[in-house]
Amino acid sequence: MVVKIVISLSLKGCFLSGLAYALLAAVPPVYGLYSSFYPVLLYTFFGTSRHVSVGTFAVISLMIGGVVIREVPDSMFLVQAVNGTNASAVLDLEARDARRVQVVMALTTITGAIQILLGLLRFGFVAIYLSEPLVRGFTTAAAVHVVVSQLKYLLGVKTCRFSGVLSVIYSLKAVFCKITETNIPTLLLGLSCLLFLYIIKDMNERFKKKLPIPIPGEIIVVMVSTAVSYGLALSPLHQVDVVGHIPTGLQAPALPDFSLFPNLITDAFAVAIVGYSMGISLAKIFALKHGYTVDGNQELLAYGLCNFISSFFRTFAVTCSMSRSLVQESTGGKTQVTHCPTGLVLNTNQRSV
Repeated sequence: MVVKIVISLSLKGCFLSGLAYALLAAVPPVYGLYSSFYPVLLYTFFGTSRHVSVGTFAVISLMIGGVVIREVPDSMFLVQAVNGTNASAVLDLEARDARRVQVVMALTTITGAIQILLGLLRFGFVAIYLSEPLVRGFTTAAAVHVVVSQLKYLLGVKTCRFSGVLSVIYSLKAVFCKITETNIPTLLLGLSCLLFLYIIKDMNERFKKKLPIPIPGEIIVVMVSTAVSYGLALSPLHQVDVVGHIPTGLQAPALPDFSLFPNLITDAFAVAIVGYSMGISLAKIFALKHGYTVDGNQELLAYGLCNFISSFFRTFAVTCSMSRSLVQESTGGKTQVTHCPTGLVLNTNQRSV
């Protein structure tokens, strides 16, 4: 049973979603792995839900990404490169990413502190005012943002990333303006992966009673597409973007940049409330289904500790993941101890990537 749960969560969910959601948060992929490791272990000791899987989530990642793009736009790191008599602007990716990680650390630290404070003040009661239509509407809107943000990667075009009001409209306009520059190999590879994932999802639904574990379509896609990309040299010959090198090992803890705090307090409060709202909503659904109770104030405190402590290890804010929580529940996970082997497997994967 433990092996079944660990395989389903670590390979199908946590490992791959951590990489993907880091890109939504506008930081390098490796920080998604950090965010899928430390909070998972902390929630084991402080959380009250037996089925919620804590980690990266699209809604929170998008909110963080919007803040990061606003505070650290690409334009801040354009360097003039002179080649003979020609001058062109080159983006300093290393400096930009380092600064963005600092912003994420500061935002996550404040988010955790706010959640801890609200938990101590017993503000967990606010969850009763979150109606199901509100949560569903927010989740649907986030899904639209995710789809729009991934269009440029599916088409293989280069566009700026937008944040704030009407960012979806601006993003769509930027993509359509460069539709003629679509990278055909990138588009074909992306559509093939989407079609395969759809087929696997349908098979898992049809034969879920006969399959010992769901078919890990995501990990199969990653393995096959990586092999195809390497074998056909898609990156050097056809300019297909790849994730690239992922550093191994865990980084030493560090303090956030306190000078960033004044600009991030409002955003951190929004992330704290939304993150808790998503988590407690799903936790209550599972508790009602399986006949136990969850403590709203303790959950708020648990999320706060997960975010605050983990932020010193360069993670970004986390909440529950609907998909991973459903996988954990469907594969038989019944206690918080389920999170421990999952976190350890993620740590092993990160060391050997």
